[in-house]
Amino acid sequence: MLVVRDTEIKGRGVFAQRDFEPGEIIDIANVIVIPKQQVKLINHTVLCNYYFGWHGESGAIALGYASLFNHSYQPNALYVKKFDQQVIEIIAYKYIREGQEITINYNGNVDDLTPIWFDVVD
Repeated sequence: MLVVRDTEIKGRGVFAQRDFEPGEIIDIANVIVIPKQQVKLINHTVLCNYYFGWHGESGAIALGYASLFNHSYQPNALYVKKFDQQVIEIIAYKYIREGQEITINYNGNVDDLTPIWFDVVD
């Protein structure tokens, strides 16, 4: 259903291998929870751009595709953190056609325009 490949300007991205309807679950990723005492350490590693904020001040590395979705301020998908299940669900927010890159808003809310930690290329 998904494939990782190079984008023209953003490095790697996740692309749909079939159409997705709004509200449809695209992916469910198990996570490895990073204790809050270790989150500051991960910021000094290559993983700093790939982890999600988690419950409280902890973090989480999502396995599978979830940490590879690119950011957009006009995303076609959203993510939902399920703390009790230790998973992140990626859900289609808009209709996504086969071959289209799937993007999420790293701020956690699809319409949050708060600047993130790098220059955004859309």
